This record gives sequence, structure tokens and C-alpha cells, in this order.
Amino acid sequence: MSRKPTKGYFVRGQFVALGSELDLELKRELKGSVDMSKTDLKKHSDHLQQLGHELLTLRSDLMARLDLSDKLKDALAEARRITDFEGKRRQMQFIGKLMRGLDPDAVAAVEAALDEQRKPSAAETLRLHQAEQWRDRLIADDQALTGWLAIDTEADAQQLRTLIRQARKDAQATAAQERPGEAVRHGRAYREIFQQVKAALARGEAEAGTDTEPSTDHD
Repeated sequence: MSRKPTKGYFVRGQFVALGSELDLELKRELKGSVDMSKTDLKKHSDHLQQLGHELLTLRSDLMARLDLSDKLKDALAEARRITDFEGKRRQMQFIGKLMRGLDPDAVAAVEAALDEQRKPSAAETLRLHQAEQWRDRLIADDQALTGWLAIDTEADAQQLRTLIRQARKDAQATAAQERPGEAVRHGRAYREIFQQVKAALARGEAEAGTDTEPSTDHD
């Protein structure tokens, strides 16, 4: 005769049997209130369910670092393929159940991977700084355009000159209207130069990995 399944719940990835010493200890930690215990467990379950949703968008390189079961990986892959709303909902419930079976270290690793994805990489941060430097130089210095065109050989030089002229006009108009304490407002041309420079820097890194940091020396 098969044994009757033990009733219980998962907390922080560990199964807790109802009536066990651990169950009683958890309830004592929560001041002996069953209602508070249910609330705490519900919050933990909801958190794991949300982590399961976010795992669907995790980059493949970060996903590869995680020590997840094949069952959970397959469930995530299946969820990405499902387009039917009800089917997706049921699959996510299943993923939530699998997430509740993770041990605390695995949950912490998932949280760390998701945090890393939310933060820009060091390379991306450097690229943004370089793009800001080049944008400001292009607007401030006529000679900077020659240097930039040597880096971005695909750039539309005429369009870039037009954007630079417009950005300078916008800056003069804004300066005349500025009041003390007001935030500086930049026009479309200013933003467009930044976007073009940033995109070109990204292309350069992908194609050749060349150093495109602007030099401060002038001939």
C-alpha cells in the first residue's frame, strides 16, 4: 500500500511538513500566529512566482550560469513558446511550483543574475560616457568632426554637420531663455547626435573592438 503524501509547504526552498518541529518553530518565530505564517508564506510564494516570470527574459549567458534543473529549464522554454493566454497562465503556475522547490542558494543566484541584467555592463557604461564626450566635442569644436569621420566611416557627413549647426543654434536660443535654477533643455538635434555616435561606437566594438575614445590633443 502506498504511503499517504505528507502535507506541508515550501519556505525558502525547503519543504516543511505540517506539525513538524520546523513548522512549529516557524510559527513561533512569527509570534505563534497561523495567519501571520500564511501571510509570510504567501509573500514568499509570490516572490518566487515573480522570479519565474522574470527568468523568461533573462539573457542566455546569465541563464547558463544558473544551476537549474532540466525540468525548470524545459518549463521556461515551453512558456516562451506558448502564446495562448490561459495556457501561458497554467504554465507559469507550474513554473512557480518548480521555483518553490529551489534551495536558498539557487534563489539567491537567480536574484543576482536578474540584478546583473538590470544594470548596464561596464562596457555599455563606458560607451555612454564616450558618446557623451564625442557629442559635446562635435558641438563645441569644428575640428572634432574630422576626427569622428575617421572613426565612423559610414556616417553621413552632411547630415551630421546639419545636426551640429542646429544643436548650436538650439543651445544659443536656450541660453537666452534660461532662468536661474532651471534645468537645461536640449533640442532634438542634440539628442540625435548622441544616438548616432552611440550607435557607431557600438558597431565599432562589435566589428573591430577599436579604441574610439576622443583624444584631447590637437595638431
